[in-house]
Amino acid sequence: MTACAIEGGTAGAATAADPGPETAGPGPDGPGETGETGERGEPVGVREPAGVGEPVGAGSHGPGAPPAPHTPGTPHAPDVLTLTADGAYGARLTAAPAPPGGQRAWYPERWTLDGPEPYAVPLPLNQPEEPDAQVVPLADGRVLIRRRVADRQTFSLLYPTGPATGELALGAVECEGMVLLPPSPDGRSVYGLTAGDHSSLLWLVAGGSFGPELVAEVPGHCSGGVWLDRAGRMLALDRRPAGGGPVKAVAVDLERNGEVTPLLQIAPASDDRLLLADADSGLLLIRSNAPGHDRLGWGVLGSCLPVRFPECLRPADVAVTPFAVQPGQMLMPESCAVALRMDGPAGSWVGIWRPQGRRLHQVAAPEGWSAGAGFWSRDGVLHLPYANASTPCGVALIDAPGDEKPPPEAGGTDGTGGVGHGTEPSAAVAPPAVCKPVPLGQAPLHRVASTD
Repeated sequence: MTACAIEGGTAGAATAADPGPETAGPGPDGPGETGETGERGEPVGVREPAGVGEPVGAGSHGPGAPPAPHTPGTPHAPDVLTLTADGAYGARLTAAPAPPGGQRAWYPERWTLDGPEPYAVPLPLNQPEEPDAQVVPLADGRVLIRRRVADRQTFSLLYPTGPATGELALGAVECEGMVLLPPSPDGRSVYGLTAGDHSSLLWLVAGGSFGPELVAEVPGHCSGGVWLDRAGRMLALDRRPAGGGPVKAVAVDLERNGEVTPLLQIAPASDDRLLLADADSGLLLIRSNAPGHDRLGWGVLGSCLPVRFPECLRPADVAVTPFAVQPGQMLMPESCAVALRMDGPAGSWVGIWRPQGRRLHQVAAPEGWSAGAGFWSRDGVLHLPYANASTPCGVALIDAPGDEKPPPEAGGTDGTGGVGHGTEPSAAVAPPAVCKPVPLGQAPLHRVASTD
């Protein structure tokens, strides 16, 4: 299962093979939220602050001027809001402003986002948390917290019990450091990664039968973590070989004792990282230096078409990071709306892009947006959670802008270069891709993507 070559076909044929069968199943239904209120737990409402969704700058396809930076004095969390795979719940560490000369007391907070009105429930315990603790929400409304205690990582589940916070200890892993991966699509499982120079260990820290369990040892130094299916079986990691060399994304099959197979191979010496994947359409968002320097590109899982690196996704002096893909677009990766975090010298804002549209729309984010947090509804509405002095828990809704196809250029039929049309090409015109067989345990289900 490899993805090789780039736009223009200069490095061979591109494939992004299906990593294996997908046995999707419905996730568990979370419990109701009756009675979960408190000082900060009252429903606040879904609202769209003034200016949210408006184009940034003079045109929606240029860098423009970002929104005003974060207001001084507004509480900052050490980590952004982490969302469940379906966007129903969120969790973060937060703290009230500290008195002059005092230290801030951090505590977990759970956000409920799937009801008619979003609201936050604080989950403090008898003593404050360290700012390096990490929290992950589950589909049943509980929150997993990872704490470092000496040379151990401890894990507990937190949940509201009336005015107090309940805690269920899960156990500990003896290691100096661990990073929790994004919530599993099954809604029940949480995995942690401990990375070493020669091998990396993958732990199931929540959702197992007997506390934290070691599920896989992957040779090399691993990072990242992207789910490839909706069953929580196939996990993509970015791996650097133990002896050194380029970083390549690999797929780890959790139902086959952590079997590792290649996933991305754009050029032999390039660093090819997987940033985001959509299980419905097969759309992959990739960062690679195969074009000569780090570029954001896209491909399709199971396709033979080249990985493409759109010019519109590299605005000057702006870092662009994808964080959400529109679900439900079965076998139509080009029509998926992709939300991107835009980071510039003056702050963060939001980009919206579709592979078929070849245009990057840039819009203002709500004040207090947890930058990089958000999710799409199936009908193309972007939900951005935020908190500020006037709204302790809110969600801004942004409709995905349409991408009108520009008229053909004079003397041509494709109309892709249209500076006069306000668009930028997604990629250079590529020669026909050459499909090469990929050795797999079983034949992949190829998905077809249209060319530019």
